[in-house]
Amino acid sequence: MAGDVREDNQPYDDINVTPMLDLAYVLLVVFIILTTASVQGIKVDSPETSAAENLAKPQTRAITITRQGDLFLDAYPVDMAQLETRLAQFKAMNPALPVVLKGDAAAQYDKVMQALEICKKLGITEVGLVTKRAQP
Repeated sequence: MAGDVREDNQPYDDINVTPMLDLAYVLLVVFIILTTASVQGIKVDSPETSAAENLAKPQTRAITITRQGDLFLDAYPVDMAQLETRLAQFKAMNPALPVVLKGDAAAQYDKVMQALEICKKLGITEVGLVTKRAQP
């Protein structure tokens, strides 16, 4: 007990790093949550089906068509020419490139068909259509 008592002039020779580590862990958790939330893509109102299953695979590319007719490839805005160019690049890197088409239920049918035609033209055979599971 006598070893714990110090005079006013003596410096402490140890530093308590626990509060600093707590702060580092909290910042790490916040960073992980924010990074995961930002990768979700574009929010659309998908049509409902009774037999919806998850088609996502590693290196899956997502084509999204919004209600207004805007086109996105993996959450990046593109037009039809850019979509074809970028899908061709991805197809060159991965011949079995899986693609999911996520269109809003009120999206223009013409845009959906143009995106499917691009996939067909590039020889992309693994194309999935994203829907929501209908609630019974």
